[in-house]
Amino acid sequence: MTAQIACATADLGPEESLLVELTAADGASVPVAVVRDEDGDFHAISDICSHGAVSLSDGEVEGCRVECWLHGSQFDLRTGKPLQLPATRPVPVYPVTVDGDKVLVDIDAPLAAAS
Repeated sequence: MTAQIACATADLGPEESLLVELTAADGASVPVAVVRDEDGDFHAISDICSHGAVSLSDGEVEGCRVECWLHGSQFDLRTGKPLQLPATRPVPVYPVTVDGDKVLVDIDAPLAAAS
């Protein structure tokens, strides 16, 4: 599968996030947090925190990180690596392409995966 339209660029202002459900090549539904950082760049990261299994798109975005609202874990939007405990495992990060006013995400070619 190739990149899928996740949202429009106008759907997110700086330091905002949005939950989208995309479909993987195997047909599985994948929850993705599409995030716009403070510089206006778009990122796509798994919406599920690796520590508490809650939605990261509901958390605060600051700079190039998102904070889980439940326990305060923070993740780097570029790498998926945890930056603050209690999370110790990274979350998947997906390639993003901006095509005009569309934000496209390729969930079948993760840049980083949880381990």
